[in-house]
Order: sequence, then C-alpha cells, then structure tokens
Amino acid sequence: MPVQPEEKRMYMQAIQIIGAGSAEPARVVTNDDLANIMDTSDDWIFPRTGIHSRRFCAEDETAGTLAHRAAEAAIRDAGIKKEDLDLILVASMSSDYAAPTIAATLQKTLGLREIPALDINAACSGFIYGLEVARGLLMASRKRYALVVGSEQLSRLLSMEDRNTAVLFGDGAGACIVELLPEDAGIENGTKPLYEALLGSRGSDVILAPGCYGTTPVDHMLMDGKEVFLFAVKTIPEVLEALLEKSGLALEDLDYVVCHQANARIIRNVVRKLHAREEQFFMNMETYGNTSGASIPMALAEMKQKNLLKHGAKLALIGFGAGLTYGGALLTVR
Repeated sequence: MPVQPEEKRMYMQAIQIIGAGSAEPARVVTNDDLANIMDTSDDWIFPRTGIHSRRFCAEDETAGTLAHRAAEAAIRDAGIKKEDLDLILVASMSSDYAAPTIAATLQKTLGLREIPALDINAACSGFIYGLEVARGLLMASRKRYALVVGSEQLSRLLSMEDRNTAVLFGDGAGACIVELLPEDAGIENGTKPLYEALLGSRGSDVILAPGCYGTTPVDHMLMDGKEVFLFAVKTIPEVLEALLEKSGLALEDLDYVVCHQANARIIRNVVRKLHAREEQFFMNMETYGNTSGASIPMALAEMKQKNLLKHGAKLALIGFGAGLTYGGALLTVR
C-alpha cells in the first residue's frame, strides 16, 4: 500500500470523536454454555480466540434496539443535544430489515428532525467506512455533527451446529458522535488536527453470511478461519504503516491502536510483527466475542468508561473482515 507523494501533500479536513456509548444484550453466553450444546470447551475456544463469553440478544432485543441505546449513551457522553445532530449513519451486516434501515428507524425513535440517515454494510470494517462516509457527507453539506453507529445481531446468522463460527461471534452495538472540525482548524498556530484514512477491498467469499440471492446457497454464517487469519495479520500492519507514513507519525506517537476485535491471536501476531507494546493495542473480545461492525465503537465506549482516553488522545482504528474489506483511520478524541 504505497503512499503517493501527492497523497502526502493532500489536506484532509478532520473529524474527531467527541462522545461514545455502547449497548450490551442481556443474555451472557459463556464457552461452558456452548459446551452444553456442541462439541467444544473453554479450553478449546479461549486459547484459539481469546474469547471466554459473548452476548446474545434476548427476545425483545434487536440490532435496532441496541443501536438506539448505544446512540443515547453516545449523545449523553458528547454533551450535545439530539437536535444538534446533522446525520445518522449505521454500519451493520445484520440489520433487522432490508427496509427500513436501522438509521432511518433511529431518526424516528430518537425524535430527530428529518436529517439524512443511511445504513452501510462493509461487515467488520463497517465502522471505519462509516467514519469516512460521515466525514464526506458533513463536508458536502457544511454540517457539523454525525452519529455513527455499529450494531449487530449476529447470533441470528449462526448455526449452533457449526463450532468453527458459532463460538466466535456475538451481538452488541457501539456509537460515536463525530464532529467535523473547521477547514482552517490549527492552521494559524501550526497544529493541524490529526486525521488520515485508508479504505480498500479485496473481493473474496472466505466469509459468507445468508442473503436473498447468491450462487452459493448459505443458511448460516460460514468462514475459512485460516484464510481470514492470514489476511488480517498481513493487512493490519500494512494499513497502520501506510497511515503513519501519510501522517508523519511513528507508532510510538499513538496512544492506542484499536483493531476490530475478531481474535486475540490475530492482534498478538500483529504486535509481534510490529515489535510493538501489547498494552498499546486495546482488546475486549474476551467478554464480547466478534461483534463485526460494532466491535470498534464498543471498544471506544469501554475505553472512555475506563478513563483511558484523555483529551486529545491519538488513535489508530483498523477494521478488517468480510468482503474482504479493510480500513483504517488516525484521529483524536475530544
């Protein structure tokens, strides 16, 4: 992923995260619970994945209701009024319906004016794609605040007879309020806000989820774990290094790297490959599993709750997953 000279010179109008919130389903499903219904155990799952438990939606919970709760929490954390929002964007591969979208439903349930609202599906990279789509729409409309949500109910896409995938995934939602900073922010005093982004895709069917049509009939989520692992451990360092080169920063300049929370072994392999400090790479899949597009904003919300994110903290956010898609962003939190 070489960085072209013209890319280095390009000024990217920055966004920053000013609030984060999450919503956890009520039902906790441990590895021991799964061992009661399939041939598996905590001793088999945890060393391979770093996952001890995950959350599954109860009967009255959906990706939409989780998105609403996470959005309310993010708005409170940001300290803005709901009426200040100019855009809603939801990343999900497990939306309740093809239509209406989760985003459009949020516009109604949050009681907002008739602002733009849309869903996107880039699977586990969805939240990163969502940040860039939100930034572009805010710039085009000359607006200020966007609600960017990742929300998933992956449990309904799983077969409890397939231990290769069923043990990995969970349900949940995370939301962030992002602010588009003024075009001339920091120019006067030479402190241009940090923002860089990189998105890409590499078409592949190594992860499949049910849909309406397809040449390969699928009734539950399927994944070639080995191929996904190889893709992730190669792509994460490439994305991170390209972003750092574009920004002129070094890895040591970042406060945290927050990757899609798919598998602890993936992240630890990346840490070794980069000769980095493991504590710089936040992980929380132990209690949530892989929540696809929700995993990064859920991690950010937990980090804020634990007071890990100070004002001005520099973050690298990196997603990877079905598509295959990948994406990364360097930005700050307020």
